[in-house]
Amino acid sequence: MITLTERAAAKVKFNLERRGKGIGIKVGVKTTGCSGLAYVLEYVDNPAVTRDQFVYENHGVKVYVDGRSLVYLNGLEMDWVKQGLNEGFEFTNPNEKNKCGCGESFNV
Repeated sequence: MITLTERAAAKVKFNLERRGKGIGIKVGVKTTGCSGLAYVLEYVDNPAVTRDQFVYENHGVKVYVDGRSLVYLNGLEMDWVKQGLNEGFEFTNPNEKNKCGCGESFNV
């Protein structure tokens, strides 16, 4: 299961409204960086109907994840955080063992 905090859901809703289209977000992983995996977010306009597609809903936002990524992301919580001049999504992943020094990638 993947969850969004209220702040994260509000930010996704705001971005979807600003885009003028979209029904949710897709969360996944890609191989990259010095630790091996990085989070990938993309807007979903038309969901692909596949057997390994999982859909969760949090605070009115649909979150899509494929089965390959869910292995690494099960239990993930996404938050929207503002710290000084920086703002962005923060990922709390119980499967994460290490992060690289720059915070761009992780491993499980």
